[in-house]
Amino acid sequence: MPDITGLELSPKKVEYLKFLFKKGGLVRTTDISTQLQVDPSTSTKTIVDLAETGLVEHIPYRGVRLTEKGLKYAEFLVNRHNILSLMLSHYGLSAEEACQETSRFESLVSKAAIDKICTSMGHPMASVCGKIRHVSCGVP
Repeated sequence: MPDITGLELSPKKVEYLKFLFKKGGLVRTTDISTQLQVDPSTSTKTIVDLAETGLVEHIPYRGVRLTEKGLKYAEFLVNRHNILSLMLSHYGLSAEEACQETSRFESLVSKAAIDKICTSMGHPMASVCGKIRHVSCGVP
């Protein structure tokens, strides 16, 4: 993923991709609207925007799924969240607090910064929010 900076998407679009990644497969747009607490028309517009970037495939009246590109990007987004939440938990925040705080600012942290944080933490394998994979920072 050398062509991404981690700063390409708005915080809301980041949430869409992370949700799709966690659900896996084809996800109904109504499930997305419900989970992200937005109107169906808003979720449809965001999904169309994401489809134009090649990150998702939208099948009208059936659902949405990540493309291969979207899957790789979403995996980075989940890893970024997990690394940042682990970092915050090291500074005394509970698991829930670390996850909530991370959600507030994660979309502003670049891939380069995440790779450095991950390296400085010794490439941890798990955080308070889940498993950490090291595909993006070059660790097998």
